[in-house]
Amino acid sequence: MPVFNAKDLLSSLAEDVDALLNRLDEVKQLDSTLLLSQPAAGKWSVIQVLEHLNSYNRYYLPEIEKSLQSGQPFNPQFKSGWFGEYFTKMMMPGKDGKVANKMNSPKDHRPIAELNAAAVITEFIKGQQHLLTLLQKATNTDIWRLKVPISISRFIKLKLGDTFRFLIAHQKRHFIQLENTLSQLS
Repeated sequence: MPVFNAKDLLSSLAEDVDALLNRLDEVKQLDSTLLLSQPAAGKWSVIQVLEHLNSYNRYYLPEIEKSLQSGQPFNPQFKSGWFGEYFTKMMMPGKDGKVANKMNSPKDHRPIAELNAAAVITEFIKGQQHLLTLLQKATNTDIWRLKVPISISRFIKLKLGDTFRFLIAHQKRHFIQLENTLSQLS
């Protein structure tokens, strides 16, 4: 499993979150009718994609916060775990910017069609700002030893560093879906 410099990893992940927020600044300027439009039957709108990501933030951000409260001393290294590496690779878009394997979302993470665009965007931005705060807090702890239960089974726990990696890879994956949706609607 890969070994990372913990501070470099957290800094890189924060840069990824900043890049997503910068892109969202452009997207939120678009007409809400466009953002709520589904490109085809059964395909998610831009707002549904963001609501899907909000559903993961609603679960993971409080769990990460709990994990960070344990007060583990800082560890300069982070070694990914087997599950964490697997889940992160499964979510991460390819170097070509494409999503290789399509997946069905768990039922409790599937967004409804009727959503308030402004509320969904606001929640996503707040979630990302909270995520950035948690990444900053994590620079003072051991992201190798701390664990976070995954959303589909509380019995499986990922190392905190892997949880961050997975969550942000998942967001990057869905921002590609968001871009593809906008392209199809143009």
